[in-house]
Amino acid sequence: MIRSLLLASAACALALPAAAETIAIVNARIEPVSSATITAGTLVIKDGKIAAVGASVPVPAGAKVIDAKGGVVTPGLVAPSSNLGASEIGGVRETRDDGTGNALSAAFDIAYGVNPASPMIGLARDGGITSSAVTPVLSGSGAGSHVHADDGEVEEMTAGKEGPGDPPLFGGQAAFIRLKAGAPDIVEASKLAVTVSLGQSGARAAGGSRGASLVLIRSALEDARAFAARRAAFEQGATRDFGLSRLDLQALIPVVQGKVPLLVRVSRAADIRQALKLAADEKIRIVLEGAEEGWMVAPEIAKAGVPVIVDPQADLPESFEVLGSRLDNAARLNAAGVTVAINGSRDFNNLRQERLNAGLAVANGLPYAAGLAGVTLIPAKIWGQDSKIGSLDVGKIADVVVWNGDPLETTSWPLNVFVGGVEQPQDSRQTQLRDRYASGDQSGYPAAYR
Repeated sequence: MIRSLLLASAACALALPAAAETIAIVNARIEPVSSATITAGTLVIKDGKIAAVGASVPVPAGAKVIDAKGGVVTPGLVAPSSNLGASEIGGVRETRDDGTGNALSAAFDIAYGVNPASPMIGLARDGGITSSAVTPVLSGSGAGSHVHADDGEVEEMTAGKEGPGDPPLFGGQAAFIRLKAGAPDIVEASKLAVTVSLGQSGARAAGGSRGASLVLIRSALEDARAFAARRAAFEQGATRDFGLSRLDLQALIPVVQGKVPLLVRVSRAADIRQALKLAADEKIRIVLEGAEEGWMVAPEIAKAGVPVIVDPQADLPESFEVLGSRLDNAARLNAAGVTVAINGSRDFNNLRQERLNAGLAVANGLPYAAGLAGVTLIPAKIWGQDSKIGSLDVGKIADVVVWNGDPLETTSWPLNVFVGGVEQPQDSRQTQLRDRYASGDQSGYPAAYR
């Protein structure tokens, strides 16, 4: 028994990455994102942070040297909106912790359900992703107002709510994770935003009408302000009735105070205008996700200073609210002055699409620098993490990826991935299964069959 435990402990130790060390990545094309490309340079990592970067940086004595052989070095990719770590199998409800039932709405905190041992995390890291915003969805939707899906399906959700009070229109509170292998807790920050869906999903949740959803959202924000101002009176039962629970109202207080944004999932141009008007009237911060028809109202989005998270693959009229979707949406938004972050399919097993989607946007007119920033620095800024990650600036945490070629090309892949200056294992559940069953012993069968 003791021998088995020792062997298991040794196996776990071997699976974990080594501690941070001094590393010099040489002969690399370096894309700092925050500054111009260094066509041939060196990047030094020390004590988990970027210590030096430039064309003539000396290699520190005793440093581990990684020869990029002309490859590309970028910041670790940042997924701007996903359910990574909070959802495992789309068709198995018990494995999905990215939404809640009718008991909670804005108060649902996705951070509590993040699983650092999720096999999907290694898969995402193999695609160069080192951190991600984890954003909840309306219960039962599995998506948001509208997202790209490999099978072309858009999941439906039921409308309205049984019982007293307003229907649950808010998905809950978002978190931010960093994908460090072996870490017992990968949540970097929680309660970063509250999610809400407008358009078709919001209409269904409100009972069938876009107008109803907006009235209820405005009412919820008004209730949150009243609750914040008279909390003691509320506890004594001396206030009017509110449409949401105490927990939901409490979660909305940072939104109405402007401390955290409302992540608004919206597609149609008319609905985007309503989201912008909501933000202006209520004096709240918002981030738009989806915005398939954003190009139609790009000047208005830019004037409002609202950042947008887009999926460049979304170019098909899959529903009435995305009839105007097109491949150059990101390019048109960027040209108008909108801050654009680029998403892959937000589902856990398709985050690798993020960099390819950036390449697709570049192929359809988005400047290359904007495409790379859209998967690194911009999502880091949206979620308030840009002082730590998102670019290769001296002093920032060393979330770094070495690529064998252009990271926005399908024929390139990561050679080395660092999170906090520690090189990460480049395996996933798929590669582990491959290695387990690839070859057998003298009996001709893999070890699992003996």
